[in-house]
Formats: sequence, C-alpha cells, structure tokens
Amino acid sequence: MSQPDAHAVRLARAYLLRVAEPPAVALARLVGVHGPVRAAELVQLDDVPEAVRQETGARARLELAERDLADAAAAGGVLLTPEDPGWPAWALLALDVAAGAGARWAGQPIGLWVRGTGSLDGFAERAVAMVGARACTGYGEYHAAELAHGLVGRGFGVVSGAAYGIDGAAHRGAIAAGGPTVAVLGCGLDVGYPAGHVRLLDQVAEHGLVISEYPPGTPPARHRFLVRNRLIAALAAATLVIEAGVRSGARNTAATAGALGKPVMALPGPASSAMSVGCHQLIRAGDASLVSTVAEIAETVGPLGMELPAGQDGPDRVTDRLDPVALRVHEALGLRTGHAVERIASDSGVPVARVRAVLPALELDGLAQRCAEGWRRSSPRQGRGDA
Repeated sequence: MSQPDAHAVRLARAYLLRVAEPPAVALARLVGVHGPVRAAELVQLDDVPEAVRQETGARARLELAERDLADAAAAGGVLLTPEDPGWPAWALLALDVAAGAGARWAGQPIGLWVRGTGSLDGFAERAVAMVGARACTGYGEYHAAELAHGLVGRGFGVVSGAAYGIDGAAHRGAIAAGGPTVAVLGCGLDVGYPAGHVRLLDQVAEHGLVISEYPPGTPPARHRFLVRNRLIAALAAATLVIEAGVRSGARNTAATAGALGKPVMALPGPASSAMSVGCHQLIRAGDASLVSTVAEIAETVGPLGMELPAGQDGPDRVTDRLDPVALRVHEALGLRTGHAVERIASDSGVPVARVRAVLPALELDGLAQRCAEGWRRSSPRQGRGDA
C-alpha cells in the first residue's frame, strides 16, 4: 500500500488542527493508530469513536486546510508536522508520558504553526521557560529582562508566552542578547495579539520562533492560554516563575512543568508584594527552587552549570556531569524508599525503555542503587562518584 505524499499529510494535519480544539487527546490517539490522512477521512465520514466525535463533531465540516496553509504563508508562517525533520519529538515526549498517566491536558499537538528563523528540534534541552504576571512590578520586569539576557549569554534559549509584563520582558532580554527565544501563542499566528506586542513578535521571529497550535485567524481566549502553557513547559528544560499572584497562569505553567518532570524555579520578591505571593507559596511548599541569579538558574537546570565561572556557586556536584535525561531520571529516584521503573518514567517524563538503560549507568556512578522496592538514590560516597 503506497504511502500518502507529503502534501496530503500536511493538508490532513491542517484540517485536523482546524476541527479540534487542543488538547485533542482522543484525536491524537486516532492519528497515532491510522496516520493523519486516514484519520482525517474517518473524521469527515463520522466513522470515529465517541471520544473523537466529542472533540471534532462541531467543526468536522470545516474543510479549510488549503486556506489555512495559504493564510499562514501570507503571515510568514508554515505548518510544522511530526513528519518534518525539525519536529521537537524528544521534548514533546513528556506529554505522552503524562497523558499515559491520566493527565487529560497533556495531549500531543497534531501540528504547530510556526514563523521565524529558528529550529525547535533540540531547543528544549538548552531552554528555560520564563513566565509571570502580566501586571508585573518594575522589580519583576527588570529581573525578567536581566535574567533572560544572562541566560542567553550562557548559551540557553528562553521560552515564554509573549504576554504583557514578565513574558514580554523575558523576550526583550533574550533578544537584546541575540536570542534564541520562542513565543508560544494562545491564538493564530496572524492575529496580532497582544496588539502592543506586534513588533516584539516580529523581533522574536527574527531571533527564534513564534509558534501556535491554533490555525490562522483563531482569536485569543482564556482557555487557549491555559492550554498553550503545556507547550511552554514541554519546550523547555525547566520553568522559572517571576512574580505570580495566588491564582495565575504562571502558576498553572509551573504546575504543568512539575507534572512533566521538569525542574521549577521561582524568584523571591519583597515580602509585602502581592505580585510575589505565588512565587513565595511555590517555594514554601517545596514546589519550586529559590533562585535569584543566572548562575543559580543554570545550576538548577543541570549539567549546563558546568559552564559557570569556577567558585561562583561552591563546589561542583557529581550530578553536573549527567546529561539532561540522566539528570531527570536521577531526580525522580526516591530519597529513602525505592520506586518502580514505571513510576520513575512517569515522574521524570522519560520513556520506560530509556529509564531502564540509564539506571545501571547511575548505579555504576554510585548515584543509584537497587532495593526491595525498586530503585532509589544513593550517596556518591557509597559509589565511585566524587565526594
């Protein structure tokens, strides 16, 4: 049986992105079983499971794929699909793990509308998501820009949501340092939202990428911003919260990052600042590490901390030599009791097969040990790692 050509696949994914509101978990599962072209045909024929019908029934007759591709091109964008070489498969794999554990918000994107000069493939391993309040203070805006500038200077990328406040300051700081930076939107690429950031979005595209799951012309909506937060968290190695209220989208992104097994950090603020209450709660609850400098952020993210100036953050840790995947597996190990391989995979966002391959290497380095319950951390002094 011949395979569909690349254009047919792209048309099918454009159609599916139009007819289902992300995250369309059931539809993504259908695509995984039948491929995008056949899945699109089944949706058009209404020959789908009830879960897929619930996601697509209201828009199944909207056959606008050709128009959407043309409108995206007119806005300088293209549709990036899992069949393309630049698809960030490894970064988005954490969403599959979370979805497998029952997280309904964790569906894989069926495709991504993108414009810009950068590449998402491999970006996440060297990126930090920076999120925070729209109505930020001068304190938060200053630190967002300075930290983003410093991170880019150390070889990191910056991911954010292009909103007013902390997001915009983070993008501007990254751009001032030469990028890269990625903006994830909760609307179509061509909508120009927020209106005051149209020029900023053009600059982001010049230094990286502007991306969205939503077809051209899709207006912004509160639920879409919450849905896009999972992509902000997935497309970064860690998430940093700079100013957040008690209830905020930034805290939603932080919770999502934690559920994906990614490190979460928070910048403390003045004790009297209502804009820092969310950060302080994250730190107090142990849901985020306290950071205040670029060096501390780099150290928290992992082995890139090895690039820091000697002596700036105290002695090197034995985990500094671990690659990002091994570090995530190590951090998912129990401190006193062991965890099963399946739980380690779920907590770290690393596939089970990869976890099974990493654990013996950690054991050889004295960083993990088998026990009756599964695997747990061991003190480096008990193994071959440096004390």
